[in-house]
Amino acid sequence: MAAPHLFGIRHHGPGCARSLVRAFDALRPDCILIEGPPESEGLLPAVLAEGMQPPVALLSYCPDEPQLAVYHPFAEFSPEWQAIRWAVLHAVPVRFMDLPMANGLALQKARRQADEASPEPAHAEAPAAQDHRQDATSEEAGAPANPAASDDDRAGDPLNWLAHAAGYADGESWWNHMVEERGDGEQLFAAVAEAMTALRAEWGEQRDDPQESQREVLREAHMRQCLREAQKTGAERIAVVCGAWHLRALQTSSVTVKADQALLKGLPKVKVQSTWVPWTYRHLTRSSGYGAGIVSPGWYEHLWRSQHLPQLRTVGWLARVARLMRERDLDCSSAHLIEATRLADALAAMRERPAAGLEELQEATRSVFAMGDDSLLHFIADELVVGDRLGSVPADVPTVPLQRDLEQAQKTLRLKPEAVQRTLDLDLRNSNDLARSHLLHRLRLLDVPWGELAKVGRSQGTFHEVWILQWQPEFLLQLIEASQWGQTLVQAATALVIDKVGRISDLAELAALVDQVLLADLDAAVPAVTQALQSRAALTGDVLQLLATLPPLANVFRYGNVRQTDAAMVAQVLDGLIVRTAIAMPLACRNVDDAAARNLREKLLAAHTAVALRQGQEETQAWRQALQQIASSTHTGQLLQGVAVRLLLDDAVWSVEQVAQAMSFELSMGAEPSKAAAWLEGFLNRNALVLLHDMRVWRLIDEWLVGLREEHFVRVLPLVRRTFSTFSASERSALAQRAGQGRGVAALPKPPAGWNEERAALPLPLLRQLLGVQQ
Repeated sequence: MAAPHLFGIRHHGPGCARSLVRAFDALRPDCILIEGPPESEGLLPAVLAEGMQPPVALLSYCPDEPQLAVYHPFAEFSPEWQAIRWAVLHAVPVRFMDLPMANGLALQKARRQADEASPEPAHAEAPAAQDHRQDATSEEAGAPANPAASDDDRAGDPLNWLAHAAGYADGESWWNHMVEERGDGEQLFAAVAEAMTALRAEWGEQRDDPQESQREVLREAHMRQCLREAQKTGAERIAVVCGAWHLRALQTSSVTVKADQALLKGLPKVKVQSTWVPWTYRHLTRSSGYGAGIVSPGWYEHLWRSQHLPQLRTVGWLARVARLMRERDLDCSSAHLIEATRLADALAAMRERPAAGLEELQEATRSVFAMGDDSLLHFIADELVVGDRLGSVPADVPTVPLQRDLEQAQKTLRLKPEAVQRTLDLDLRNSNDLARSHLLHRLRLLDVPWGELAKVGRSQGTFHEVWILQWQPEFLLQLIEASQWGQTLVQAATALVIDKVGRISDLAELAALVDQVLLADLDAAVPAVTQALQSRAALTGDVLQLLATLPPLANVFRYGNVRQTDAAMVAQVLDGLIVRTAIAMPLACRNVDDAAARNLREKLLAAHTAVALRQGQEETQAWRQALQQIASSTHTGQLLQGVAVRLLLDDAVWSVEQVAQAMSFELSMGAEPSKAAAWLEGFLNRNALVLLHDMRVWRLIDEWLVGLREEHFVRVLPLVRRTFSTFSASERSALAQRAGQGRGVAALPKPPAGWNEERAALPLPLLRQLLGVQQ
């Protein structure tokens, strides 16, 4: 029986990949075993298909429970990826030998259920989708993330032992310089095997997490079983590619076949499906939470692609840095590039290294290009050291129908998924932009937030949407989860909304859902949502919920014409809610404390704007009558009274004389200062225009403040200052100028009464169209 050739690698190391290809060319293996999910072996020929561009990942998931899923990422410089490509190119049998995902996902499910059942779980719940290399949280060669250690020296990265012995600060820099930035062929793997076998023997086998330790035992038992099966086939040159930490377990001859069979017998199983999905360099990084994450995928790609021209490794990298700086109008001449190259090479020579590595290049960039200023180099780390590459997969890989529908929509609407963040400005009067808006809103309903709406200015406008787009690989898993609702985006979003309606009791949430459904153009879901909203509104007596329901429904009328939605579908519901709210609101504002009054004020102001947008005659009249009751009631708090008076003044329901009379009473000498200040805060409503443009209001407030006794003034001053602090800087400046003119300043001149009504009415149709206001 031929002895296998074991190649211990780091999962995303360009030096390991380069050495592995050279070793394969010399060995010419006739069977290749790779650490990976056996269920995905049928997908391996696709690595050479047109359209396959790493980084990509194998996604293994349970179709019955899509949240049970595991990713196996690959980059162009991943040793496993190069091993698969070599095998397919040379028609050599290739197999994955890791523990089957059917067992791994079942164990993950069992652990999650145990943690949920335990009142005090010992371990945090595992994420829904994990990477397959839970034995590596740094860039080490498959070393354990949390090995058990009895003393402080054994805590952390086990490669630190070897690094310190060689004079390096940490295991990361040692491995980079000794392995990834070199590439010495098959002899490299003999050295790695010797070092890692000795290190694992000294480090120990146990982990802090017993369940994780047991999982590793099962994985290595299955690897040994796969190796034995390959040997039985008669293969003479078996190549085994795995994380270097596992080498000692595969070399151990003391473990019998019977013992491994006993370990693997009776393991739970679940149904598993696999497919290729695009991946990104950012999701290969350690900071993304990936267990075998690396720090610099962009640099590793550069190392891989410059392996045949090592003399261009330094110059090529610095040239890319120079291009990025010039794109940002930063000073970077050819002289800078020459000097930086010389400095990087000199640093490498001083440190007795064969060529400049990332550390030397970063130091040269900082010194020559940035003049020692690190703040200028953040974009280099983002765009070069990490990179923004997004992979792609062939069109014929297995996918769910919902994903196909999205891909077709992306193609039709010319919306390419990208790993970089970009801004999409939509003009909803354009049919293509409107269809894009519908697509993005449908995805948000399906919990696939490819786009996030950006706030532009103080309002969103009527025909204008600005989206921030950034594609994430995990969106594909979320699409798989959402496929239970339908085979197209419209079907899935509609079914999800209808199911969600039955579980929502909050009126404001239902009203917001109506807006979302209309923005997503889901006509079939609108009746279900509006009917549920009307039914729940008829049964509730919670005025806060009623008030919160009005603004999202009013948005339908504000944007309905431009977005081509049928606003009439919710008109009856909105009108009924306005009347119900107006009837209940005066009673709800009675005898409330300060905190409740402030909460009511915010909802009252938003609802008032919604009523103004609706422009219904009967509804507006009912609303204004409610405001008058609040303004005149002696049982209503002063804050809400002031708000109601201000709204009545703004709508010209109350004259200035009526407002002055109310203000004289509330701010009189006999009024308690704190209550007077609360009334003033509500009346001014964080807007100084009424003070600047109405001298009578100014004089009333001025006389009230001047007439306060000293002890009362001290009590009320913090409240008044809090009110005035809500004004803008320009408003406070204008108020200061007005105060500096003295108490005898004349009132601002009133505009002339005569004007041409016919000419004034001419721009109204255009204004209604711009503002989305219905006739």
